[in-house]
Amino acid sequence: MTNLDDETIIVTGASKGLGRSMALHLSALGANVVFTARSEDELEIVADEAAGETLVAPADVRDADAVDAVVESTLERFGAVDTLINNAGVSGLSFGEERRLLVETDEAEWDRIMDVNVKGVYLFTKRVLEAMLEGGQESGNILNVSSGLGRHAVPGAAAYITSKWGLEGFTQAVALETEDEGINVNAIDPGGRVNTRIWGHLPDDEREEILQPDVMDDAAALLAAQGADGVTGESMTATEWEERLE
Repeated sequence: MTNLDDETIIVTGASKGLGRSMALHLSALGANVVFTARSEDELEIVADEAAGETLVAPADVRDADAVDAVVESTLERFGAVDTLINNAGVSGLSFGEERRLLVETDEAEWDRIMDVNVKGVYLFTKRVLEAMLEGGQESGNILNVSSGLGRHAVPGAAAYITSKWGLEGFTQAVALETEDEGINVNAIDPGGRVNTRIWGHLPDDEREEILQPDVMDDAAALLAAQGADGVTGESMTATEWEERLE
């Protein structure tokens, strides 16, 4: 079993779905986990289920000051950030039950998806990298939660697809910038539809047959456990990561 004792991990979007499952799993493996999302009440409920040391730090990933506050409170409590998991994301109205063509997507919807899925990742990654580099850490890990739609496209979800393709390029670019510093930057995706709110419109029997929210737990733990000589600049499904790192 992966050992994450004394590792400090920030998980964005930790109040529900994939983020909630990863955060609780990492805590069970010994990590100090920082739970962040917009709703403090929802975060408190999840953090109460955690096995290890936790910090509840509510924030909107689009707000630079709020992001700074999360990282500062993490440093004050635990002294360092070893891993950042950029999980927070939105699919928008043009996804799930009713796809919307680009000509049906208004500017506000487009901006919301880009701000959460791309700008939010930029803000958190930049601030955490600053903390890692200023703290003189010998290693660190950044994990960006992507999607199969970050590598291929379908009609009716242009904004979401654009954000995830951007995330894939961001992952590779930042990995190149930090590889000499011992910081690994990678992307992971579930490998298919997951039984979360996005697919809440599906019939119950179909939701039971698709992937469940714990699908990325083991892979996330393996990636968080990587040292300075770990894999970096790669993007794979959870199953592929498990096969690569186990």
